[in-house]
Amino acid sequence: MATMQEIRTVQESPRSPEARLGMKVEDLWDVQGAQLSPTEKLNACFEGVPVSAFPPAPSSHVIEIRSDASLAEAVQILSQHKVLSAPVVNVDAPEDASWIDRYLGIVEFAGIVVWILQQSEPPSPRSPRSGAAFALAANGVTSASGLGNLGPEPAAETSGSFFEDLTTSEIYNNTKVQDISGSFRWAPFLALPKSDSFLTMLLLLSKYKMKSIPVVDLGEGKIDNVITQSAVIHMLAECTGLHWFESWGTKRLSELGLPLMPPNQLVKVYEHEPVMQAFKLMRKRRIGGIPVVDNSGKKAVGNISIRDIQFLLTLPKIYHDYRSVTAKGFLTAARNYLEKHQEASPMLGSMITCKSDQTIKELILTLDSHKIQRIYVVDDGGNLQGVITLRDIISKLVHEPRGYFGDFFDGVLPLPQNSRV
Repeated sequence: MATMQEIRTVQESPRSPEARLGMKVEDLWDVQGAQLSPTEKLNACFEGVPVSAFPPAPSSHVIEIRSDASLAEAVQILSQHKVLSAPVVNVDAPEDASWIDRYLGIVEFAGIVVWILQQSEPPSPRSPRSGAAFALAANGVTSASGLGNLGPEPAAETSGSFFEDLTTSEIYNNTKVQDISGSFRWAPFLALPKSDSFLTMLLLLSKYKMKSIPVVDLGEGKIDNVITQSAVIHMLAECTGLHWFESWGTKRLSELGLPLMPPNQLVKVYEHEPVMQAFKLMRKRRIGGIPVVDNSGKKAVGNISIRDIQFLLTLPKIYHDYRSVTAKGFLTAARNYLEKHQEASPMLGSMITCKSDQTIKELILTLDSHKIQRIYVVDDGGNLQGVITLRDIISKLVHEPRGYFGDFFDGVLPLPQNSRV
């Protein structure tokens, strides 16, 4: 538990906007009824704080991508700004359009990756114009012949030249973001008004699996802020010493039921397998990252995430000498590039792990300091036991009250079959 001195230090001199936000929650915590459980108290506190109180994201993270931008341009923008997703603004919308008409949706690295992977798969005979075929048809292309022999190859036969050929192809450079709108998770656009509550935001980021949430100014009809899972974890890290946080943060991972998935269900890729296998598994399982394990299958040697596809899309030539890019080779090449160009990245550090007897507070501080999206749980022998993501942590902070969203998500979850992200 935090000492009174720690609490006084935070109260007297807030360290950041996030800490001041934590004080708002603290004030609400102190007036909650004694009959409420700690979880119910947290729910009530977050329900009482509007999302407008969340500190603004860095200006470089609040970007928009035009609907007429090509996939190549979208990848460059996302990579340049070091963000995973961005809202797509409809260039055909009138200047005085409301926010719901101004935006088509959110495009993510994941959505573009899915589109790319579909180029290496045969079309379904029962649905010849599904998936990538829609994107090609929308761009006036009736077949994937423009990609040469990038056809239905298994991952093991997909060589490093795949991405060199793809990134110079007319399809990749001419397909517009609006043409792959079917790969957007939400349509037409799901955002929160500034007056909505923290509880709504936290539930969307956890239970309803949104990676980021745009906050809109209804008067201006434009995005005012973007709140990500990482930003929420940073806020929590800044709230150490506050009573409400310490009462929850001192719980051990095992007490909270983390990790959620048993070891035998953990999705992983072996270091000698093609890196394409990792990306295809991410697509199939709808997950954002996957551990790379040694030949024993028990010890993690690295992590590959959807974000890392940018190295193949923006720098395909660094794999020119590889006949088939393995997961281990991918990690090595990416690290070499980052070191050579002196770019900061979590990939440069050693493998970050934790144990199930650590506290949720320790985990939050680790994730925030290393700026990573997930951490792998190991036993005393270093054997892989599970994974904990930012979403898992947020899901343990709040719960959805009965009927909270009404029937809003009926038909949305589970995701329909044609939703590809």
